[in-house]
Amino acid sequence: MFHVCWGCGIYHADKIIDPDGPAAICPACGHRHPFRRLPLLLIGGASGAGKSSVCQALLGRLPEFVLLDADIIWQPAFDTPGDGYRAFFTTWLRLCLNIGQSGRPVALFGAGIGVPDALEPLVERRFFSTLHYLALTCDDDVLVTRLAERPAWRGTHDPAFQSAQVAFNRWYRVEGPGATPPVHVLDTTNRSVAETAEAVASWLRAKAASG
Repeated sequence: MFHVCWGCGIYHADKIIDPDGPAAICPACGHRHPFRRLPLLLIGGASGAGKSSVCQALLGRLPEFVLLDADIIWQPAFDTPGDGYRAFFTTWLRLCLNIGQSGRPVALFGAGIGVPDALEPLVERRFFSTLHYLALTCDDDVLVTRLAERPAWRGTHDPAFQSAQVAFNRWYRVEGPGATPPVHVLDTTNRSVAETAEAVASWLRAKAASG
């Protein structure tokens, strides 16, 4: 595991980061662990905005990235809104850090993944050069229609759930661009899945090139 020091064997998630190495320095023994400090590409949006569809459409087409859907590890233990789902986001940062050591940056798709306040304060954030945020959004009525057309087992027909997603969608559209760091917004209202996928691919390549 990356957080286990190769010098003294002690587990430290709070290693000191030397960006000039880059290296992670053990606070217990001073051992320097060279590592790849890559950017992390984050694609968020309310349920129904198109994240999973775009992720699926891009699989196999962008070999320079590792594309992952954040929902693949979701379990009830992560459902902790009181602390901002801290364990869920911490686990994902840890996974992306270790995956990135193979040399390819991760593009992670998930609802709250695109909210900077959920990730920027976490200790594992320091292991990435930059976190880039993109949000897929659409008109409120389009979002409600998409949620209503899903199979019943997905639980998206409930009016309360739909209202919550509409509010989340509006947050991305209104507050996202002014967040720190800012969230780039991509409106999918009049775009097909293929068109949205192309736009997301262009954004990923541009951000990866910028560092």
